[in-house]
Amino acid sequence: MITVDVCLYADLGRYAPHLQVGQPQSVAAPAGTTAGGLLHRLGISVNVVRLVFVNGRSRPLDHVLADGDRVGIFPPIGGG
Repeated sequence: MITVDVCLYADLGRYAPHLQVGQPQSVAAPAGTTAGGLLHRLGISVNVVRLVFVNGRSRPLDHVLADGDRVGIFPPIGGG
């Protein structure tokens, strides 16, 4: 097992209503879990995610996570 710290941003905070937006939560996952697998574990559809950052760097959904990684998950951002 590995443990990663996950921060959900913007409206993705609805997947962790007990936390403030951007507040980290520790998530345990099996070794070999990818960023996409983490989304699945959190119940977040890949269709609502635009960017996944691991340790401050943008990573694809097939990126394998390591113990202690810090993961930031962002939805598409709109504005005008």
